[in-house]
Amino acid sequence: MYAAGDPNPRVNGGGAAALRAAGIVVEGGLLADEAEELNRGFFTRMRRGRPWVTLKLAMSLDGRTALANGESRWITGPAAREDVHRWRARSSAVVTGVGTVLADDPRLDVRLPGENRRQPLRVVLDSRLRTPPEARLFEAPGEVLILTCANDAARAEALGARGASIEFLPEENGRVALDQALDRLGELEINEVLVEAGPTLAGEFLRRDLADELLVYVAPVLLGVEARPLADLPQPASLAQARRFSLCETRTVGTDVCMRLRRAASAAGEADSAAAPGN
Repeated sequence: MYAAGDPNPRVNGGGAAALRAAGIVVEGGLLADEAEELNRGFFTRMRRGRPWVTLKLAMSLDGRTALANGESRWITGPAAREDVHRWRARSSAVVTGVGTVLADDPRLDVRLPGENRRQPLRVVLDSRLRTPPEARLFEAPGEVLILTCANDAARAEALGARGASIEFLPEENGRVALDQALDRLGELEINEVLVEAGPTLAGEFLRRDLADELLVYVAPVLLGVEARPLADLPQPASLAQARRFSLCETRTVGTDVCMRLRRAASAAGEADSAAAPGN
């Protein structure tokens, strides 16, 4: 008995067929949904050619991510930040934008006490190669990949000297095309991506329905109307056109609350249809 067939077209069903040909009774589908959930990144990559995308967000009770001057350390408490490290550890890659690199200078590595874990690939979407060679990204263990659409040999060489891999992708409205970036990560056999970004890039992932899952940490604090928003998104014409999500899980993490949400079935179906071959 097996749970779910391998979605890889090169092997899908081959093992079961060989066993049946040898006279062995084979049954599949035992806890199939649970098996696919456990391996959602691999199944997504095999079916769509791109990784499963989890968008991590942290906000105040009034939906703000930082003060107007950019101060954001720390909205959430230490338990929530440690929880994020566990999500990084389960991800194949952590994706951010160059704006976050310039504003916060994050390491984006996994730092958990008493554990020596595999580090995820750290990916920076940097349309104009503005990542500083002295960024803390390069001080942490693991690999750094910069995806850009800028043809700047000098900057690319300087970043390459710090150990970064530089890849050039098509641009879209002056920025690295997100669809192309996810396709490239799929080619690199990246199964799960954790996106940790500012409101501009987070808004793009949401606007284009590229986030399969939201991981939202809510801190018991109010930042006020002038503070920075969660995501840069246009207002829908009506509530009927608002993007909706289904709540999968709610946890208390230290002094904060963590919500895990997924696209509502209709939105997910439309996005999958748009990504299907021939559309």
